[in-house]
Amino acid sequence: MMPIGVQNAMDDNPLKLRQIHHIELLVGNARQAADFYRRSFGFSQFAYAGLETGQREMASYALRQGTSRLVLSTPLTPDHEASSHIARHGDGVRDIAFQVDDAERAFEEAVRRGAQPAVAPHEESDECGAVRRAAIHTYGDTLHSFISLHGYAGPFLPRFAERSVPGEDAGLLRIDHVVGNVELGKMNEWARWYTEVLGFKRYITFEDKDISTEYSALMSIVMSDNSFAIKFPINEPARGRRKSQIQEYLDYYGGPGVQHIALLSADITRTVTTLSNNGVPFLAVPESYYATLVDRVGRIDEAVDSIRGLGVLVDRDEEGYLLQLFTKPVQDRPTLFFEVIQRKGSRGFGKGNFRALFEAIEREQALRGNL
Repeated sequence: MMPIGVQNAMDDNPLKLRQIHHIELLVGNARQAADFYRRSFGFSQFAYAGLETGQREMASYALRQGTSRLVLSTPLTPDHEASSHIARHGDGVRDIAFQVDDAERAFEEAVRRGAQPAVAPHEESDECGAVRRAAIHTYGDTLHSFISLHGYAGPFLPRFAERSVPGEDAGLLRIDHVVGNVELGKMNEWARWYTEVLGFKRYITFEDKDISTEYSALMSIVMSDNSFAIKFPINEPARGRRKSQIQEYLDYYGGPGVQHIALLSADITRTVTTLSNNGVPFLAVPESYYATLVDRVGRIDEAVDSIRGLGVLVDRDEEGYLLQLFTKPVQDRPTLFFEVIQRKGSRGFGKGNFRALFEAIEREQALRGNL
């Protein structure tokens, strides 16, 4: 019989997930998208896969900043399945890939626990070694890949060649969390899926009364792995007088998908200043938000004038406080956007900022004629 302590550890992390290995976005023009993320967000390109490296179906550019890795991929033929994905969704996240101890075991265990298989376990190799990969379906057309590296010595993954194009580092450290939007009535179903398949736990729940304005609302459940290093909030729209931001996303993305990627910063004032100077557009909150800031959150280390000037939001809980700011969508469809977040003890998600954030998003919706 297996010792109880060992069994509990397996239950807490049944697939042996180590970390998010990378997030892959399917885009209409990967070369231009890579240049955008380099010039605007400060990512540095470090590897490339395409026709020149023996990759016949996709062109992919691998970028990193801190431990965050993004892969921008474009299909090379119109009949590739990724072309259909882009036609339906526009630019968006296709794969949240995990590094695991054993890709085949993780895949088999996930399928045994109820996941739908997407890509069967297989080996990918080149002159630098081999990796094992597999993938399962999650909400919408999003995938979770499992990657076990087995000492692979290349710059990224097989058929990627080193290609260095440095960006101006903006102080982004790692991926803090990844937020998914699902249809009305599906949030609890997907929360159960992350518990039953990946072994995640429900970390925080936000009801519609927590995230609402006069016009619209949403509900959210934050799922987390046992180490709290991988956090996946799942949103669904709530009924309101007008269309919520979640329903707008679902309409324009063509179904469920990743709404935003939150990137952790060690110094949000430096990061936001750099990104703003690079032309990244951020949501704006009213000046009145800052009139009661100190009364609401107490003393903070940062200069309030600097926070106000950059439009950064601040929230405090029993563990500390956090600072956050959200970009506008990074493509013409009002879908994927990014969050910059700095944590000063808080492990929350800025509950006290929800109304101000929602109203800022609604102003943008109104400009688009979608509120």
